[in-house]
Amino acid sequence: MRNITITDVRPTLCDSGFLLDDGKTAILYDTGFAFTGFRLADRVRETLGERKLDYIFLTHSHYDHALGAVYVKRYWPDAKIVAGAYAAKIFAKPTARAVMRDLDRKMAASCGVHEYEDLIDTLAVDISVEDGDRITVGNMVFTAVSLPGHTRCSVGFYLAENQLLLGTETLGLYGGEGIVMPSYLVGYETALASIDRALSMEIDTLLLPHYGVLRGDTVKSFLLESRRSAVSTAEGIAEILQNGGSEQDAFQYFKDKFYHGYVKDTYPIDAMELNTGIMVNMIRKAFFPDA
Repeated sequence: MRNITITDVRPTLCDSGFLLDDGKTAILYDTGFAFTGFRLADRVRETLGERKLDYIFLTHSHYDHALGAVYVKRYWPDAKIVAGAYAAKIFAKPTARAVMRDLDRKMAASCGVHEYEDLIDTLAVDISVEDGDRITVGNMVFTAVSLPGHTRCSVGFYLAENQLLLGTETLGLYGGEGIVMPSYLVGYETALASIDRALSMEIDTLLLPHYGVLRGDTVKSFLLESRRSAVSTAEGIAEILQNGGSEQDAFQYFKDKFYHGYVKDTYPIDAMELNTGIMVNMIRKAFFPDA
């Protein structure tokens, strides 16, 4: 087993950014927003000192995970951005970058930030991967693991020698105290299949984007609760819709169930309302395809 240090380098809890370092090779796992990108880079530099950042692994194409990459590259231009092939295609689309820019600016404004350098159009992937591809980084060999459900482009990275999985939001958002909030935005059954795939893997350490590290028996407990929560939440929303409830009723159910504690601290309410609306419509189609 390789000795790997995992450091939380997020400037804010809403960001996603963790630094993995085996003493020779440093990998940044997700990079957060554009407006916090330079702050994230500063925290990475404080951690690494004179050493360089070698790789940036992106779990998917959402703005709160990917946009900071271009700001980090300003500090370490030779760092290689690794992401799924589907995400690479999204980053190349001007329309997609425009949506990401708009969402980032709204989030920045809500945090009191109204001016910052815009580097978003330079976002590009250096190494695109498909499911099963092996990525050699220094003395570590990761395998790309497709985990769609939150997005189509969600991909994790597995280091077999450490039984370490760099997870994605498809596996759920951990709120602590056994609470796992589902986050399937493109497919309910697809997300369940991804959770089942993770359950079938030998995982001793799980790194979650907006939370951090889970180890040992806690990993399986989290994944089992993630699946249970995904199913019960979908069934609860479906029951509300079947009984004539509105999308707002479904959102209130979701909010009452999950929006407290760590989830509330890390998940902006407007983003939650937007994503829950997407989930409700997806569940409607999954449970009532003929409606």
